[in-house]
Amino acid sequence: MRTVEAQLRRVLDAAVRPAPIRVDISSAQGLLCAEEVVADRALPGFDQAAVDGFAVRSVDVLAAADEPVELPVVGEVAVGSRQAHRLQPGQAVRVATGAPLPTLADAVAPHDHTDAADDPASRATGHRARLTVKTPVPSAAWVRRVGEDVSPGDVAVRRGAAVGPAQVGLLAAVGRTKVLVHPRPRVSVLAVGDELVDLDRTPGTGQVVDVNSYALAAAAADAGAEVTRLGIASTEPTALREAVASALARSEIVVIAGGVGGQLGEDVQDTLAQLGPVDISRVAMHPGSVQGFGRLGSEEIPTFLLPANPVSALVAFEVLVRPLIRLTLGKQDLHRREVTAALLSPVSSPPGRRSYVRGRLLRDRATGEYLAQPLGSSGSHLLSSLAEANALIVVDEETTEIGMDAPVRVSFLAPRT
Repeated sequence: MRTVEAQLRRVLDAAVRPAPIRVDISSAQGLLCAEEVVADRALPGFDQAAVDGFAVRSVDVLAAADEPVELPVVGEVAVGSRQAHRLQPGQAVRVATGAPLPTLADAVAPHDHTDAADDPASRATGHRARLTVKTPVPSAAWVRRVGEDVSPGDVAVRRGAAVGPAQVGLLAAVGRTKVLVHPRPRVSVLAVGDELVDLDRTPGTGQVVDVNSYALAAAAADAGAEVTRLGIASTEPTALREAVASALARSEIVVIAGGVGGQLGEDVQDTLAQLGPVDISRVAMHPGSVQGFGRLGSEEIPTFLLPANPVSALVAFEVLVRPLIRLTLGKQDLHRREVTAALLSPVSSPPGRRSYVRGRLLRDRATGEYLAQPLGSSGSHLLSSLAEANALIVVDEETTEIGMDAPVRVSFLAPRT
């Protein structure tokens, strides 16, 4: 029986990374930047007021430390103004936040530093002939200097950085409409099984609805992949081989649910062997022990054969497929966040296997301690308990019983609410 770590190494070693692509910055959200984005313009692009107030020369108001300084107000600069203003010694110009500073002005006196604070009507309309500055302002006070945020030649977004809202905003600010990113890996998901029917049919005796292709496609999308759900594939050898070959041609990862056990499993494995070697093995985990993996097609695309039971398939996906998707995306952190929690009720585990027990992760508001509540039984067909879970309680291979209040390792499945 192969360990989880050994199986994961085999999977990650098979990663096929798509070449970086250039996309509109609005499409780069959630991807990793694949280039050093060097700014060729300054941000801000001009000296501008950081507050509403009056642009002044700081030297003209130094004396306000001893007694108020009176200055004539010779104009106003609004946000977006493109008209040049030049400040003469001993003058002030009213400015709005974000407005360009007049030439020679090196500071802004906020309203609260002047007698405008005592004159609400004048402050609202801006009509004012003279200004009394009651507090001195040093040079560069309340001024956003040109290039203060980014200067030409600075790296605005680094290679390997995750592109989020701030990065998109910065790319726009430095004039980039497109950016080179690591694209989402293309993942194709299909299910095999003579018992399967699609959602638009009512299952008869011996039939079950195809849950896996929907659930696994959702899991792949949640991991960050671009997903194609191919639904139920025919078990007829030629049709199955053609369906998988088509998936291989369009994907960096292929996930097949079913076909790992019984006579159908042997037939599926024989068919896939025509596309490349498939290793069916037992992995020391529960649920989802029996599974297959291979590199199929001319491009040696990582291909998974996961169990038919939905819970087993989703847990195996979480442990093995999700890290591969993360690696293919270029992520450094391949795994979910883990914490140590106190167990609220006992759990058991098969000997020699690492168990992933469905659970609810809670937090004690008084102590801040994490608490883990196991959910339902360990049956691999019980999907409802996985739907209720927001975490997996991880029980190591050497452990068969864990009592209440014992510390356990817990992996997040979903954000806490």
